[in-house]
Amino acid sequence: IQIKKLQLGPYGTNCYIASCPETKEGVIIDTPGEPEKILAETEDLWIRYILITHTHADHLEAFSQVRAALGAQVAVHPLETGQFPSSPDLAMNEGDVLRLSTVKMAVIHTPGHTPGSVCLLSGKHLFSGDTIFPHGPGKTRTPDQFEQIVRSITEKVFPLPDSTIVYPGHGEDTTLGAEKAEFAGFAGRLRDPGLCGDVLWLSP
Repeated sequence: IQIKKLQLGPYGTNCYIASCPETKEGVIIDTPGEPEKILAETEDLWIRYILITHTHADHLEAFSQVRAALGAQVAVHPLETGQFPSSPDLAMNEGDVLRLSTVKMAVIHTPGHTPGSVCLLSGKHLFSGDTIFPHGPGKTRTPDQFEQIVRSITEKVFPLPDSTIVYPGHGEDTTLGAEKAEFAGFAGRLRDPGLCGDVLWLSP
């Protein structure tokens, strides 16, 4: 798999363009802004899918323009369709596998940041949206959402190999090995039952 990463829009949100190097068939993962930059990076590719990890506005700023220009199939988790700017072509459910010639991309439903948040796994590459970042989980608004995102991470993401590379919705890449090590320190401490918001595994 070949991966291009673009940090776009007012929040520096990450857009990923993943493709099969043999056939040049590709996907766009999230459309944060600056559609002209996204389209410029796809000129030598056939974009088959536009995959949206969740429907917060900072991941969709360029969606309408990119969809209109490329005509690719759009996929999102069913629980996100109510917040979507237009009707998707496909539903991404837990366990679904999208195929790009020799490349496979598996859907992992990871609720917490939003009800229909998903991560996308291709080999050792995990596109995590706003589910997990270097040093912590995605932002949550309630303690119940925080507990939900921790379950998503520990039950669905952390079973993957330590060598798995994490490509988050914002900021720099990390590995699951690094995140598991930091989480172990978090899990070993008592925590406020009202914990939510922006949480770091190693914060006091």
